[in-house]
Amino acid sequence: MIYPRKAVRGAVLGFVCGAALSACSEPSPVFHADANPSRLSDWGLFSLDDTSLTPNPDTLVFRPANTLFTDYAQKMRTLWIPEGEQASLVNGEIEYPVGTVLSKTFYYPTNAAGDPMRRDEIIAESIELANNRLMETRLLVKRSEGWDAFPYVWNDEESEAFLRVAGTTAALSLQTDAGSKDFLYFVPNENQCAGCHVTEHPDGDLHPLAAVSHQLSYKRYQADGDLRLEIDALVARGWLESAPMRLETISYLNDGDLEARATEYLKINCGHCHNPNGAADTSNLILDGSHSQLVNMGVCKPPVAAGGGAGDRLYSIVPGAPEQSILLYRMQSSEPDEMMPELGRSLVHEEGIDLISDWIEQLSGDCTAR
Repeated sequence: MIYPRKAVRGAVLGFVCGAALSACSEPSPVFHADANPSRLSDWGLFSLDDTSLTPNPDTLVFRPANTLFTDYAQKMRTLWIPEGEQASLVNGEIEYPVGTVLSKTFYYPTNAAGDPMRRDEIIAESIELANNRLMETRLLVKRSEGWDAFPYVWNDEESEAFLRVAGTTAALSLQTDAGSKDFLYFVPNENQCAGCHVTEHPDGDLHPLAAVSHQLSYKRYQADGDLRLEIDALVARGWLESAPMRLETISYLNDGDLEARATEYLKINCGHCHNPNGAADTSNLILDGSHSQLVNMGVCKPPVAAGGGAGDRLYSIVPGAPEQSILLYRMQSSEPDEMMPELGRSLVHEEGIDLISDWIEQLSGDCTAR
C-alpha cells in the first residue's frame, strides 16, 4: 500500500458552489488559449468530493491498447474536444483541433488486494479516494502553435492539484507479497515531457502517444456495456467523422503471437526515442514497430554507444539467451546510467521483463556465425 492520506478533503474541484454542496453546479471544461492556470480545477475537467474524483461527463474516458510503464501507477485518461469542433484524419492519423485537452491522472491503490507489483492497469471511469492516493494529473493541450504539456501535482489533502513546471519527486513504498518496495516517484518538468512526447528530434513538436489511431484501435467494453473499438467512441460523440480503416491493435498484455506482443511493448515503452528520427537514432536500434528486419530490433546487433550500459554483453539481443542480451540487461537495471527507459520509472517492470525474456528465449539464430 501507499502511505495514507494526511487529511480529509474539504473542497469540491471543478464545481461552482453556493452555501452548500447541494447548490453546486457543474461547469463545462474550459480551454485556456494563452493562460497557464496554476490550479487543475480551472480547466473544469473533474469533479471532486470526499468520495471520488470523477471526470466531467463532457469528457471521454479512454484506455489505449498499450500503456507506458510508470512504476506500477494506475492511470485514468480523458479526452475533451470543445463543442462545435471536430478532429480529422490525415493519412490515417487523428489530427485534433485547437482546444483539445487530454488528461492523464496517476494514482496508487492504498489497499490493493494481492501483490501490487504484479498488477496491470485497470480501466477506471472515476477514482475512489478512500482506496487510492492521487499523485499527479498531466495535461496535453492543443493550442494554435501546437501541443503544450502541463504537470499538475496533487497536494497532501488531495483537495487540489497545482502546476509544477519544475517537476517534483515523492518517496513512496509499495507493500508487496515479498515485502516493501521503496522508491522515488518522479514527476517530470515541462521540458522533460518532451523526452517522450517529441519523437522527431531535435526540432519536432509534442504530440499525443495514447490518443492516436493505432492505440485507439483497441476493442474493449465501453461504459454503456458495448464491446467496440475505443476510436468508435470519438465517432459516436461527433468528434470524428469516421474511424480509419485499419486492423484492430493487440495489447501486449493479452495472449497471442509473442513477437507481436513484444513489438507492441517495445513500441510504447521505447519507440518514442528508438525510431529513425528519435533521440536515440544514432543507436540504429529501431523499436517503434517500423523495423524491416529483426536485426533492426537488435537481434545479433552490436551496440553503437551503450558504454557501461552494455553490461559486458556483446549484442543487443542474443537469440535464445535473454541473460546475454543488452536490451534485457538495461530493462532490468535501475541505475541512472544504465536503465532503459531513462525517464518515467524508478522500478523494474517485472511483467515487461517476463514478456521480453520469453520472446528472446524462443528466437532462433547464432550471433557468432555472423
